[in-house]
Amino acid sequence: MPEASADALVLTAPPGAGVLDAAAIDLARAQLPKSAIGQERWLGQGEAWEVLFATEPEADRGALRQRLASALAPRPVDVNIVPDGAVSRRKKLLVADMESTIIQQECLDEIADRVGLGARISGITARAMRGELDFAAALRERVGLLRDVDASILERVYESVTLMPGAEPLIATMRRSGATCALVSGGFTFFTERIAGRLGFDVQQANTIEVAEGRISGTVADPILGREAKLAALQRLAQDRGLDTSETMAVGDGANDLAMIKAAGLGVAFRAKPIVMAQATASVVHGDLTALLYLQGFTRADFA
Repeated sequence: MPEASADALVLTAPPGAGVLDAAAIDLARAQLPKSAIGQERWLGQGEAWEVLFATEPEADRGALRQRLASALAPRPVDVNIVPDGAVSRRKKLLVADMESTIIQQECLDEIADRVGLGARISGITARAMRGELDFAAALRERVGLLRDVDASILERVYESVTLMPGAEPLIATMRRSGATCALVSGGFTFFTERIAGRLGFDVQQANTIEVAEGRISGTVADPILGREAKLAALQRLAQDRGLDTSETMAVGDGANDLAMIKAAGLGVAFRAKPIVMAQATASVVHGDLTALLYLQGFTRADFA
């Protein structure tokens, strides 16, 4: 008969919100069989708490997670259950989407807003991120609408980009722990090169928007990096570093991130579209990117 395994229930909340307290912990603990509860600890006081508990092989973790989330509602607390293992819980490779994940903006939408095409282009973006449109076709359509726009707009948009809260400690802490961090985006190298340098990513990969004589050409260089290319990047980076899939983490928000999120040892939907949240191992809706560190068992004291 298969033996019970050890899982970690991890509760995370927005830093400083004060919603993860003793009462919330009691509500969560009450959903677990008393005989199964093991070690528990604060990972970050008032921000993140975890408890190890035994689960049977046939246990429905999704149903348990839903019960826990219902018990804690309406508090803005993210509930996740992750396998606890000394070897694989702290990941050695992070592959992250950029737009609406590592940064708060969608760069194409920002460009469009500045040239009076905001509603038209953002509508296409939203449909593509929900998985309703082919990603490559949607990207070509949006960029085509920007033909002849002065390319200096790219620099102006970059200057307005803001990092997602928690991005800096996430990358710094994982790199200090020996992990490789890769920024893999369906956006443009103009932005990934700068964001990767700013945060210290080891690797960056994205599409190239073509520019001629100082103006956007309205085309994207082939091949277009989309859903399958992101998956391939995860697999290639893991293989090159001799890593097992269980040692990898992927995070993103859109449908084009779903393949890599499902393939990673820990796939995280970050403030994501419903199609992504439904299929990811873990999801973060309320907290910031430091939640990804807490999911790996890092404490606040471990943060770089």
